Amino acid sequence: MAVAIISVAVAAHQAWSTNVFTLATDLFPAHQVSTVVGIDGKAGSLGGIAFPLLVGWILETYKAAGNLRGGYHFIFALCSGTYLFAVACMHLLTRKRA
Repeated sequence: MAVAIISVAVAAHQAWSTNVFTLATDLFPAHQVSTVVGIDGKAGSLGGIAFPLLVGWILETYKAAGNLRGGYHFIFALCSGTYLFAVACMHLLTRKRA
């Protein structure tokens, strides 16, 4: 059962990633796509640097308070909420203005 749940989660994440990577070609002219993808890659790299630092700080804070389990709950809630936040940002930034 755990393998099935993980498989569905990984498949959903990959579908999400595929759709996000096609946004640059849908929203920008062809001569700007590589620049946008490069900026996106840099932002992803910076997020990859910052996220482990944030997780470490959160876990250390919760561990000092004697509630390490609560720290992991918070991190997993934060991770699941980022998809909703990203969808909201994409919706607000890409819709046509009247």
